[in-house]
Amino acid sequence: MRFVRMPLALLAVPAAIAISGCNRPAQPPGTDAVPSATAPAGAPAPLTGEAQLERGRQLVIGGLCHDCHTPKKFGPAGPEPDFDQALMGHPESEKITAPVKLDPKSPWQLLGNAHLTAWNGAWGVSFAANITSDTNTGIGIWTEKMFIDAMRTGKHMGTSRQILPPMPYGMIGMLSDEDLKALFAFLKSTKAIANRVPPPLGPDGKPIEEPQ
Repeated sequence: MRFVRMPLALLAVPAAIAISGCNRPAQPPGTDAVPSATAPAGAPAPLTGEAQLERGRQLVIGGLCHDCHTPKKFGPAGPEPDFDQALMGHPESEKITAPVKLDPKSPWQLLGNAHLTAWNGAWGVSFAANITSDTNTGIGIWTEKMFIDAMRTGKHMGTSRQILPPMPYGMIGMLSDEDLKALFAFLKSTKAIANRVPPPLGPDGKPIEEPQ
């Protein structure tokens, strides 16, 4: 904030305003004719209903969730999100059974599949989760608390195994509670798509199921 020195003549302005205010009609008790610019603004009301869902939709788009969680279709413009499969995660039909061994001396240490739903690195292989509302294979059974805890702790379902790269849970977890609630509300409103994403693979190729 910048502060500037005012000429002494201007210091008389508040007094003049105060005197002229004596001629104004009386205000009801507890009210001001002009709200104070320095009064603290009240906290906005929590978003609900359609407003909350719209905020969540915007966060999904702006947060690039479709880049990894939505399989791609390929055309003249290259890979584009296939919104008929929006947010269903890595296609269960595309089998990946072992990580690619990378030369540790190579600058190329990260690989992605064509859908950008599977990622290979030093940790093994991670798969983008199904984050549709499907009960059996998506987040249909998740609670709001589980979702917020997962984004804040980096643990699957808030308590389980570590969430692996490239999921930016650390950045998403910096959102406000209201934004995280809106994000979760929108995901719970999505079309349920049954698609069982495989568990991640460790560097040895074995599924990572237990908490790390």
